[in-house]
Amino acid sequence: MKFLIQLFKNNKEVIAYLFWGVLTTVVDLIVAFLLNQYTNVNIFWNTAIAWFASVLFAFFTNRKWVFHSKANTWQEVLTEMKSFTLGRVTSWILEEAIIWVGQTLMHGSFNVVKILAQILVIIFNYFWSKFIVFINHDK
Repeated sequence: MKFLIQLFKNNKEVIAYLFWGVLTTVVDLIVAFLLNQYTNVNIFWNTAIAWFASVLFAFFTNRKWVFHSKANTWQEVLTEMKSFTLGRVTSWILEEAIIWVGQTLMHGSFNVVKILAQILVIIFNYFWSKFIVFINHDK
């Protein structure tokens, strides 16, 4: 038990990142399902709106409860938001590239390639957020 407590203490940030990441996925799914159920929005826009909602949710939860941003002004918060969104767009492109290479060039199973892509995207997003987006703004 002592080992588990120490493991948690040493990895609070990663655990928080994974917890809020799961909830971000839930937000994406709920928005997509609600749009599909109650609107005539086509699949492209459904996915785009759900992605936007989940990225917005992820930004605010990561900012406050994962990386504990020290941004104090609207300009600093806006800079974080732009950088965060750029990272998420980049990770989306990375995922698409991994899937394309894995399926087209390597003839891999979609399920295996998709899981590998998701793992790499999660790692990329964590480090992007930690070292580029949510930096200490204290002078």
